Amino acid sequence: MPLAHPRRSALSEQVIAALRAQITSGEWPVGSRIPTEPKLVEHLGVARNTVREAVRALAHNGLLDIRQGSGTYVLATSELAGVMQRRFAAADPGHVAEVRATLESSAARMAAERHTARDLQQLDALLLRRETAWASGDAEAFVTADASFHLAVVSASHNDVLTAMYADLGQVLRDWLRWDVGGTLVPEQHMDHGRLVDAIRAGDPETAASEAAAYASLCRRERLREAADAGAGGRTAP
Repeated sequence: MPLAHPRRSALSEQVIAALRAQITSGEWPVGSRIPTEPKLVEHLGVARNTVREAVRALAHNGLLDIRQGSGTYVLATSELAGVMQRRFAAADPGHVAEVRATLESSAARMAAERHTARDLQQLDALLLRRETAWASGDAEAFVTADASFHLAVVSASHNDVLTAMYADLGQVLRDWLRWDVGGTLVPEQHMDHGRLVDAIRAGDPETAASEAAAYASLCRRERLREAADAGAGGRTAP
């Protein structure tokens, strides 16, 4: 994340861009606490006031939440994220699943062709975090971990427009995942994402794309079947 020979006149904008990149890439997931001010100063190689100004700007734009005595936390992935959440709050969960499958399948295909060593490190770490969250039985922790993992897959596509679009839909997708999980982690519903990472690592775009698409499609089929079986008493959409 260090800045390379920043121009003094654009220093603040460069720091804002660097911090924003950490958020949109998924390295700083929504709900997580960002590094302390001294650590950011050290990593970026800029003055404390410049870091403070950038953090305040992102807080003003709704991406960060500065909590006195606790730290600064990621609130949203972009200014548009909140708008997207409100716009699609009542969307058909089946439609959300289709959009998720479409975006992630395309991203996984590109990730298999364009990934870097750092991308693979990130995917391995987030896959482990996802498995740990599942094993804990904490549904909300799993939602956060799973969303972070999938955002990292999209980020590994190195398509900035696709990554930004997916990040803007982040809260919508997390709400869908909460509905899909239903507040309880059922062992039979666990999905192994290791095959997706293996396909990306192997540079196999077709397998990566099919694995990514299959997850959302399977979730959708299971939930629609449950809703049909339960009738009016089935789980409602978020």
